[in-house]
This record gives sequence, C-alpha cells and structure tokens, in this order.
Amino acid sequence: MDRVTNEADLGPCSVEAIRAARAAIEPWIVETPLWAWRSPALSEARQGDAPVWLKLELLQRAGSFKPRGALTVMRTLDPAALARGVTAISAGNHAMAVGYAAQVLGTSAKVVMPANANPSRVEGCRRYGAEVVLVDDVHVGFREVERIAQDEGRTFVHPFEGPLTALGTAGVGLELIEQARAAGTELDAVIVPIGGGGLCAGVAAAVKLAAPSCQVFGVEPIGADSMHRSFAAGAPQSIDAVRTIADSLGAPYAKPYSFELCRRHVDELVLVDDDQLRDAMRLLFRDAKLAVEPAGAATTAALLGPLHSRLANARVGAIVCGSNIDEATFAKLLAQTGPTI
Repeated sequence: MDRVTNEADLGPCSVEAIRAARAAIEPWIVETPLWAWRSPALSEARQGDAPVWLKLELLQRAGSFKPRGALTVMRTLDPAALARGVTAISAGNHAMAVGYAAQVLGTSAKVVMPANANPSRVEGCRRYGAEVVLVDDVHVGFREVERIAQDEGRTFVHPFEGPLTALGTAGVGLELIEQARAAGTELDAVIVPIGGGGLCAGVAAAVKLAAPSCQVFGVEPIGADSMHRSFAAGAPQSIDAVRTIADSLGAPYAKPYSFELCRRHVDELVLVDDDQLRDAMRLLFRDAKLAVEPAGAATTAALLGPLHSRLANARVGAIVCGSNIDEATFAKLLAQTGPTI
C-alpha cells in the first residue's frame, strides 16, 4: 500500500473493536502489568512526587510487545497460507515474535535479520523454531524478505505496517488506560517508543478513543529518526542507516499507514540520544529493578530528558516495550561513559 486514501481505514475504529481483537489473541499473550514506579530517586529525577505508571510489555511473550501485532495478522491467514508459512524482517524482537506466533499457530517461519543482530536474539528466534537468514543490513533484508515471500509463497508479516498490526498494538494502549483507571488514576500523558511506528500508531489511536484528553508523546532515538523526518516532510521518509544503540527502534523508513495514524493521534514527537538511553537503562535497573534493552528505556529517557519540564507533575504512563538483551551487552552498555541521572 503506497498511500492511505480511505480515512475510515485509519486505525482501530472503536474501543469495542480493540477489545475484540485483544480477545481473539488472548490464548497466546498475557495482559502485562501496569506498575506504579515510586521512589526517592525517581522523585529527585522528576522534581516531583507523582509516580510513573510503567506498562511492562517487556513481560510479554517473546520479551516484547511484538506478538500482539504478529498474532493479530497471522490468525487471519487461511489454512493454505498458514501451511505455506510466514517470513519477516527484524533486528530481533519482531523476528522472535513471528517465530513464537508461528510456533503456537502450528506453522513455520523464515526470518531475515541483519548480521550484526544481537546473537541472543538470533538464538531466541531459533529456539522458537524459526529459520534465520542473516544479511548485511536492514535495507538488504527488506529485499530478501520480499524475495522469500515471492519464491516460497510465505506471507510477509510486516514489522510495523498495516491495519491489523495497529489493531493488535492498540491493545497495549487500551490496557494501559483501563488499568490506570482501575487503580484510580486518569493519565495526563502516555509516552510511546517509535521504531517504524506500528506500536505508536495503535497505542495512540487507542488512547485517543479511550481517553481523548490524554496527550500522546512519541519518542525516537536521534540515530533513527524516520518519523521525525516524515512529520517534517508531511509524508513517509527514510534514513540511510541506523545509528543508535536502540536497534529495536531502527526502522529504515516510515510507511503510509502507521505514519498517518501517528500524525493523526500523536500530540508531539521528541528525540533522545544514546547517552540518555543508557542513563535511563541505569535508572530502571538500579531503581525499578528492570533489565531492559535500550528501546525499553526510551520512554523513561524522554520523560527525564526532553519532556522533563512539561511533565514534571503530570500523571504519566510510559511503555517499557522490550527486554531482549543478553547479560554481556547489557553490562557493556551500562559501563559506557555518559551523563548520570
């Protein structure tokens, strides 16, 4: 799909539709916790005592939010398509999610990953039974996954684009709002990490349906700012290379569907650098006892960085999107020098 022309197709159309999609994949996912992060260290960093409500998608199956979109897409395949199998391109989280989804749905997956992908993620894909094809970079990878789909008849499960992907990820946003209300809190703002935009597209649409006055902020790493460039240009843009430790947020380009949903429902985009990501990882590990990959720290980095002044006293929900990182890489990133929160 090169352009989005039918506004009625722009994302989840109702809270009921999101609930129905969530129920359809319920056998294979978990409703991840919403945790109120309170501590002296957080209060000092925020210069305020309000808790931060962390949506712990790192506790999702396969270690990230990604199975929600993959399963929502793959459960609609007819028996013949399911028998032929699926293919995907990813630095890790989506590939693992597609491998997991293929396993529970009884099909096969062939996933394409850049050769510099974290070895633990490659091994994670193989543990779910996926065949892994390594390529030089993500640009080559997208060409390879299209070849596999054409030559082998496999369905290409896109890492972030499309109505079903957004409908699946919308479950994160709806759960967040409803869990906060169950705890007696109306959120003022929700912060969402952006790679290709599939998570942010679904979450932002769900938040605006369930809590229209709640602001939605999207956060990208400086070295993978395709959505920022797309917002500025008014159309999907690409980047020549991914230059950030948050490789899970390293989409090479934005696509029309997720771009339009984000443009419609996201109030503002912000950028964080790698030092801010490392600092947020340190704080989450030291204070919240969460070992997250850099992408999983992006929302905390935004809250304590570019959004610090505006959200100092706000009731904020932040999505912790994933934790697929091995011990050695985690320790290496935390040991690297940079500012300290």
